[in-house]
Amino acid sequence: MFTIRCIVGSAAKNLALLPAFRQKIKLQNRMSSSSHPLAAVCQLTATPDKEANFSVCKQLVEEAKERGAAMVFLPEAFDYIGSSREETLSLSESLTGDTMSRYTQLARKLDVWLSLGGFHERGHDWETDRRIFNSHIIINDKGDIVSVYRKSHLFDVELPEKGVSLKESAFTIPGPSLMPPVQTPIGKVGLGICYDLRFPELSLALQRHGAEILTYPSAFTVATGAAHWEVLLRARAIETQCFVLAAAQVGQHHEKRSSYGHALAVDPWGEVLSDCGGERPGMVLVEVDLEKISRTRRNMPVQQHRRDTAFYHSLAQT
Repeated sequence: MFTIRCIVGSAAKNLALLPAFRQKIKLQNRMSSSSHPLAAVCQLTATPDKEANFSVCKQLVEEAKERGAAMVFLPEAFDYIGSSREETLSLSESLTGDTMSRYTQLARKLDVWLSLGGFHERGHDWETDRRIFNSHIIINDKGDIVSVYRKSHLFDVELPEKGVSLKESAFTIPGPSLMPPVQTPIGKVGLGICYDLRFPELSLALQRHGAEILTYPSAFTVATGAAHWEVLLRARAIETQCFVLAAAQVGQHHEKRSSYGHALAVDPWGEVLSDCGGERPGMVLVEVDLEKISRTRRNMPVQQHRRDTAFYHSLAQT
């Protein structure tokens, strides 16, 4: 398994690496005899400044492509994190707006697939109800939007002892359904977003429909991230025997909000392949060896051992 440790910088300009380190990365790429595709899993510190956020994301995507990534994963709220409900809503756009146009052009120009992990998409009745979807968008290397999954589990949580108080449903519409896994250059990718991670039914449904890679782009709070982030990601990988790729927000977005970071890549055995840390923006590059999925499922055939649905519902009848 070939991985590159997190490439970090405190701002977009710092993502340009020292020449010696660049050469080291290129040498490592040449030394890897594997033909397995590379995925780039990113983390960043989004703010209410959409232009600055796009600049950082663009540079991350360009760096990933330069290093050979076939697909780049950006976190939830890659477009912005507002400091109030009003600001969050006012900055939102439709899928035909300027932000999506810029990302489709970027994917086409660089010939790379993008996972845009949580876009503030204006709802279909925006003019009357002023609410949004939290949408995970997959763009192919031709610049086409090939899938849109709208977050189905909304983060309404009050943890006063940990300083966490968020009510996503106050302005977000829950998505109506899951989306089928998407065939990409790195494998079949099943889509979730952040809080969806806590619901194993979702990951198992995606696995049953052919997912080889699960992705949970996130903006975990510091308190919940420290307690649950890694263990949940590893659990989803172990129970589905899939790769799990989780891009993440990190650091201080504004005076009211911080995120945990630690963008992770986990293999089908539950081993953490790469961790981007909890301090600065950056990325990890990970080889996706689909044979490892087949080998893990063959050696421990959990899905074949699963009983039918009626068995698990039998308690309700007793």
